[in-house]
Amino acid sequence: MDLLRWTIAFLILALCAAVLGFGGISADFAYIGKILFFIFLVLLVISLVFGRGRGPRL
Repeated sequence: MDLLRWTIAFLILALCAAVLGFGGISADFAYIGKILFFIFLVLLVISLVFGRGRGPRL
């Protein structure tokens, strides 16, 4: 969940920078946020696939 929090933080920073007129740094923050989001999705899918074998068996 920390990775998702970092993603949201970078996207909020990108919005604030865009509102204040800092276009270059806003694009950088948005790019970093996008990369972190895709890393989060990949890790989520991996954990769902490999986490299925665990748990109580009846």
